[in-house]
Amino acid sequence: MHVATLKGKGYAIAEQNQVGYHAQSSFNLTTGKAIASNKPKPPSYSKVFAETLIKLAENNPKIVAITAAMSTGTGLDKFQAKLPEQYIDVGIAEQHAVTLAAGMACEGMRPVAAIYSTFLQRAFDQIVHDVCIQNLPVFFCLDRAGIVGADGPTHQGMYDIAYLRCIPNMVLMAPKDEAELQQMLVTGVNYTDGAIAMRYPRGNGYGIALMEEGWETLPIGKGEILRHGDDVLMVAFGSMVYPAMQAAQILSEYGIEATVVNARFAKPLDTDLIVPLAARIGRVVTLEEGCLMGGFGSAVAEVLLDHDVVVPVMRIGVPDQLVDHATPEESMAAVGLTPSQIAERIQIEIRHPKELKLPEFEKV
Repeated sequence: MHVATLKGKGYAIAEQNQVGYHAQSSFNLTTGKAIASNKPKPPSYSKVFAETLIKLAENNPKIVAITAAMSTGTGLDKFQAKLPEQYIDVGIAEQHAVTLAAGMACEGMRPVAAIYSTFLQRAFDQIVHDVCIQNLPVFFCLDRAGIVGADGPTHQGMYDIAYLRCIPNMVLMAPKDEAELQQMLVTGVNYTDGAIAMRYPRGNGYGIALMEEGWETLPIGKGEILRHGDDVLMVAFGSMVYPAMQAAQILSEYGIEATVVNARFAKPLDTDLIVPLAARIGRVVTLEEGCLMGGFGSAVAEVLLDHDVVVPVMRIGVPDQLVDHATPEESMAAVGLTPSQIAERIQIEIRHPKELKLPEFEKV
């Protein structure tokens, strides 16, 4: 059976603006106009990504933006309008998008593949075989990484940390805010030693001042200390950095002082920074907006074990469950990722610590 559908059928305003009504928020049924909030919001990560990439591509004709039928969602519709010759939409074919990017990288181009985190899963084989085995400089930009809200379990970007960090020749980073996204975008475009990926969340930034030009690259695999304290080390990745800082402030009111690290990179990890801090402070909490199994917290725990640093590690992230249809705020609370929930868990652990039992090994 072949069925021809018309998006918005029966509502003339939606029929005439099918793209705009693909994922519409509350709107006036008579006029079709969105019901805007009175409170101004900072720009979305997708908008900052697109506008910054446009500025970079205007000065570098080798930059090519690639998407898989997600031009509006990733913000690349703006890129297409400004630089149509440097834009490619392959349709709903993520596997082809990755292979195309690999081929262009072979010819000296700087392909930037902007794909939702959940949809890049479809191209895992191509990432391994066509990009990483050949060690090609493809820049993956994973929009909608983490909790996405009211799109249901199929759209949650839970697994990209786990499925990307296990691949050789892959760098994985995540910005703490929209300004750091600009820096990471420049970093990714200029990185030519292999594949590099940047994950960032759906929604608005924090209102951090943005730069129009003059961005500097970040050193690969280097994090930063945002706060000092001697009671617990909190190592946060990407969108969980600000919640970590808020949780640290709550803990401070209870006499618990935390060091907070913005990891920036899940691979490679900043072992020179994290390992000595963990050894000195003696308690580690990792925070990520992604699945715990194989995720960022697992990476930190592995590094500590590899360096013979045996300390309690609490991994805070999305447990082994599907995140269902809800608002982002509801989903964050459901999986325990709000600042108050984080602070409460850490306070309970510190006030009532579990005895660390080390295995006894027989001498051979």
